This record gives sequence, C-alpha cells and structure tokens, in this order.
Amino acid sequence: MDRWVGKVAIVTGASAGIGAATLKALAGAGMIAVGFARRIERVERLKEELTDEAARQRIHAVRCDVTREENILAAFRLVEGRFGGVDVLINNAGIARDSVELLTANNTAELREVIDTNLLGTVLCSREAFQSMKRRSITDGHIVHINSVLGHTVPPNMTFNIYPATKYGVTALTETMRHELRIAKTNIKVTSISPGLVSTESVPDSMKTDGTPILEPEDIADAVLYVLGTPPRVQVHELMIRPAGEMLC
Repeated sequence: MDRWVGKVAIVTGASAGIGAATLKALAGAGMIAVGFARRIERVERLKEELTDEAARQRIHAVRCDVTREENILAAFRLVEGRFGGVDVLINNAGIARDSVELLTANNTAELREVIDTNLLGTVLCSREAFQSMKRRSITDGHIVHINSVLGHTVPPNMTFNIYPATKYGVTALTETMRHELRIAKTNIKVTSISPGLVSTESVPDSMKTDGTPILEPEDIADAVLYVLGTPPRVQVHELMIRPAGEMLC
C-alpha cells in the first residue's frame, strides 16, 4: 500500500457497512479517503471510531446520491477542486429490495431504484473516476466494484427481486471496463470483489445471532487493501469471499 499513501480514494455508500469499514481502512493506510453518501453526518461520525488522529483528518464526507447523475458530477467536481482528482474508486453503494418480488404488481419504482443504484450508479462513478485519471495522466489507478456472490449464482429458495440481475451486470461491466482500459493502453486496474453474506444493516439481526455463517464488513475492507496492494503487474480480476461453513449453492 506504500504507493497509495497521500493518494485520493473515493468510496461510495460510505455511511455504513462495507463502505464505512473500507473508508476507515483506506484512511488508516495513509490515503485521503473521501466518502460519498446521502447521510454524510454518519461519515463524519466515523472519525470518532479511529484512534489515529492523522487518519481521522484524512476522512472527508461528500453528499452524493448515486442514482442522480447531477449529484455524481457535482461530487467529482468537488473532489477535483479540493484534492486534485481521484486515484482509487471503490464502488460500494448498493441496495436490495428483497421484500418486493420481480412479479409483484406495481413494483416499477423499486426495480428502477435497484438498477439505478447498483448498476447505472456504478457505471457513472467509474466513468467520472476514469476521466479524472485520464485528465491527470494517471497510469496506475484502480477501480474496485463491490459485487456479490449473487452476481455469479442465484439460490433457488430465496427471492432477491432484481438484485442478482444487477450484480450479474456488475460482473459483466467489470470485464467490459477491463477491455476498454486495456485497449486504451492504460495500466488502470478494475477488480470485482464478490462477498457472500455480510453483517450489514440490510441483514436481519436474527441471522447475525443464529449461527448463520456471515462475514464482517472489515473482512471486505481487508480484501480491498489486498487488491490495492498487489504489484502493478498483478490484475486481480475477480475475488470471491464466502464465510467459512457456508453451504455453497
């Protein structure tokens, strides 16, 4: 991680869960860690959880709803104005509306919200990050998508609305971006990290205490540090992380 010290990282969906853990990990590793979130007051409170005063000062909050393009453009302009631009993007923002099934009547708003957050928001943030890197002739940037095991398989006994479809889309767009970056002759990397069940706000408390195999957000933050810390010659394309003891589907 030494080469990233002092560099700028953006984490979307940074107010809780994986995003919050990743933001703290990046700040602790010496990066300027900018958290995009709708609830920026929660990002500001993350600083209180760090014992390292220097790391606290490296965390910054920017209000951004990734379902709104004008929010994304404004947020990236702010980062460019304050910090010069972005070197690392962690696309973490994501939602699931698993209480509403695909074939439920009048579910268009829920479907569109998941698509706009998980898929379109990921593409638009990646586009703006790449353009920032390109303007500054950055050759070793990194874009990380927090994907899901549901971007590779769909369990037969549960309903996840359109969530798996969007995560399959993230799997495909990771490969598409890799080819675009290769054809453009950059050394910018793109990585998909696909966790299994993670203990976040969207997981019922009962599943966190009934012995269900589950990961912690810090496990995924550690994986982010790992892929960022690989040498320039190494491309970690897909990293799948499952909790020990999970029944594979």
